[in-house]
Amino acid sequence: MEKQILYDANEYIETASGNKVSRLSVLCGSMNVVINGTSIVQGESIIRADLGNIRIGRYCIISKRAVVRPPYKRLRGGISFFPMQVDDYVMIGEGSVVNAAKIGSYVRIGKNCVIGRRCILKDCCQIADNTVLPPDTVVPPFTIYAGSPGTFAGDLPECTEQVTAELCKNYYNRFVAAPIEDS
Repeated sequence: MEKQILYDANEYIETASGNKVSRLSVLCGSMNVVINGTSIVQGESIIRADLGNIRIGRYCIISKRAVVRPPYKRLRGGISFFPMQVDDYVMIGEGSVVNAAKIGSYVRIGKNCVIGRRCILKDCCQIADNTVLPPDTVVPPFTIYAGSPGTFAGDLPECTEQVTAELCKNYYNRFVAAPIEDS
């Protein structure tokens, strides 16, 4: 059996749909955030839904200090924000800043990444740690992008969908409240 990831039960709110949201996370414009269920939003992460709608699928893991905000475009009259879609089985690593228009299913974003505005990450792709994707980048399915600026670094196997789904489900199932000690 894999080792459990324990969290303080007082720090997290568990919703009826199974979402585990840290009280230390910041959800700006919470009425514009839709999390479909069985997802985790860890401490010190920020979701900026006050700027535009953000939809997050099932079994998504938003790690500590990650920032998720909708994409924008500069217009003559100012700035216009667009909705953001994060599909199922997505892992966003610690310290990453995500400003993408769409993130497909079965996607892994490494630690300390910057995903530029209006990027599209197709299904079954991976962004390596410390990668910076320029604005409007489209990451094809079954590819790894790495570097600064992020460029093609390799292919992923056809089993990526199953591996990523299993990884996200296992992480969610191992993420359990620590037992409360009697004083």
